[in-house]
Amino acid sequence: MNVQYNVKIDAFEGPLDLLLHLINRYEIDIYNIPVSEITDQYMEYIHAMQELQLDIASEYLVMAATLLAIKSKMLLPKHEEELLDEEISDLAEDPREELMHRLLEYKKYKEAAHELKKREEDRSLLFTKPPSDMSAYASELEIEKRPLDVTVYDMLGALSKLLRRKKLQKPLHTKVARQEIPIERRMEEILEELQKTKTRKSFFDLFPYYDREHIVVTFLAILELMKKDLIIIEQERNFADIFIASNERMKHHGNERL
Repeated sequence: MNVQYNVKIDAFEGPLDLLLHLINRYEIDIYNIPVSEITDQYMEYIHAMQELQLDIASEYLVMAATLLAIKSKMLLPKHEEELLDEEISDLAEDPREELMHRLLEYKKYKEAAHELKKREEDRSLLFTKPPSDMSAYASELEIEKRPLDVTVYDMLGALSKLLRRKKLQKPLHTKVARQEIPIERRMEEILEELQKTKTRKSFFDLFPYYDREHIVVTFLAILELMKKDLIIIEQERNFADIFIASNERMKHHGNERL
């Protein structure tokens, strides 16, 4: 019987890939591999590669030797009268088990690679563009502006942005006289400044100096005023600048609560 082979070694990524191809082609149960049949089919591929004078990687030959060893072990006759009790457990082990586990593991990664490849192809069909500046259209929209809920994490983000700004604006040479400022005093100063201007102020405007101690004290004073509900924190949209205003409802009780 003449069999025509169209074999290309590069078509398979290794001996496990070839075995998996044979299992799928002949609809073999991977959990119950007929070693004799799969070995014969595998060897036919190997011989076909040799006939075509293809360079066969050593790993293919190692797998061929492994399959032949498993096939021989399963075909060996067993003489029960010669078995010893300690050998029974060894014979209970299926010589195909290790090969089965290797094939299952390879199959899992091959399917995962196929899924990732498909996602890559799907993603290549999508096109993106840089974000556009839509601020010019903002004035045309009549949307009710509502202050967002500002958390301590938002305040910490604003502080981080402030420190970056101050670092860029920091003079190369400066002399700062060390002066400790009590938090209570800084709280009073902030309230007086807000009540005097009678309008909201930017968070950054409350930090006029590049002095770490002054920045820390001012930030803690703002947090304390928030806690006492003596100021209102406003942010028109996420990641926008934060504004601070005096809470008019608590204006007359401010000094008492400090």
